[in-house]
Amino acid sequence: MRDVAIIVPTLRRPESLDRAVRSLFAQEGVQGRVAAIVVVDNDPAGSAAGIARSLGEEAPWPLIYRHAPTPGVATARNAGLAATDASLIAFLDDDEVASPQWLDALLRARDSTGADVIFGPIAGRAPDAAPWLRPYLERFFGRTGPAATGPLDAPFGCGNSLMVRATALPGAEPFSPAADQTGGEDDILFAALTRRGGRCGWAADAWVEEFAPAHRATLRYALARAFAYGQGPSQTAAAARDWPAVLRWMTIGAGQAVVWGALAVGLTALGRPERAEFFDRAVRGAGKLFWMKGFEPQFYGARELARLDGRG
Repeated sequence: MRDVAIIVPTLRRPESLDRAVRSLFAQEGVQGRVAAIVVVDNDPAGSAAGIARSLGEEAPWPLIYRHAPTPGVATARNAGLAATDASLIAFLDDDEVASPQWLDALLRARDSTGADVIFGPIAGRAPDAAPWLRPYLERFFGRTGPAATGPLDAPFGCGNSLMVRATALPGAEPFSPAADQTGGEDDILFAALTRRGGRCGWAADAWVEEFAPAHRATLRYALARAFAYGQGPSQTAAAARDWPAVLRWMTIGAGQAVVWGALAVGLTALGRPERAEFFDRAVRGAGKLFWMKGFEPQFYGARELARLDGRG
C-alpha cells in the first residue's frame, strides 16, 4: 500500500538538499508505504536538477523532480502536490534531517489519533551562531510539544508534518500563493482546516533536526521571523472579519511590546544573553499590533532569491 509521498521544496541549497533526501533513504519500517519522494526546485534556473538526478539513482523509491520556476514557498508546495496522487503527504524542508523512525512515527500517530494533520518535534541546530546566541536560536528553530503521542490542540508549521490529502489539502492549490513572499501559507491552510472541524495530532517520536544556515543564524533574522509569527493571530482574526478579536490581540500585543521591550533593553545594558528571549517576546507583541499590509516581512520567493544572488 504505497500511499505516502514526501515533498521536499528546495531553493539553491544543494548540500542541505542532499543531506535531507539521504535522511529519507534511511527511513525504517516504511518500505511498503512510500510512493515517491518529490523534490520541488524553486530556483528559476533549475539548479537542483543535477543533484535530484543523482539522488534518484540511489533512491529506494521513485524520486520525482519538479521545477517550479516562480519563487515562492506556497507555489513550491502546490507544485509538489501536483506531482503525486498519494493520499498521505509528508513535508520535510530542505534544511531538515529526518531521524530513521521519522516517517514511521508520523504514520503510527496518524493511525492512533485519526487526525487530519500530524506534527513532530524539531531539534534546532545553529552551528554558525555566536556562542551567546546559540541556545536561543536553537530553541527558536526547534519545536517542542507533548511528551506523548496524541491529539494536539493547535497546529504548528508545515515542516515535519504528515497530512491527509482529502481533508487537509483540498483543491488544486491548497497553499495560498498570496503568501509566497512572506510565508504563513501553512497558517492560512490550518486556520481553514480548523474552521472545517479538522483535527491535529502529535507524533512524539517523529524527530527531525533543522539546521539554520549562517545568514539565518542571527538575532536580526530571528526577530524578523518572530515579528511575522506575532502577526499571525491578528491576521487570522482579520481574515475572519472578527474585529473584536483583532482589537483584543492588538491590545495584548501592545502590552507585550512595552513590558518585554523594557526588560530586553535592561538586559542589554547588563550584557545578559537572556536579552534575546525578551526581544523575541517584545517583537511578537509588536507583530500583533502592526499586522496590516505593508508591515509584513518578506523571507521567501523573490526576496530570498535576491539574497542568494547578492542583491539583497
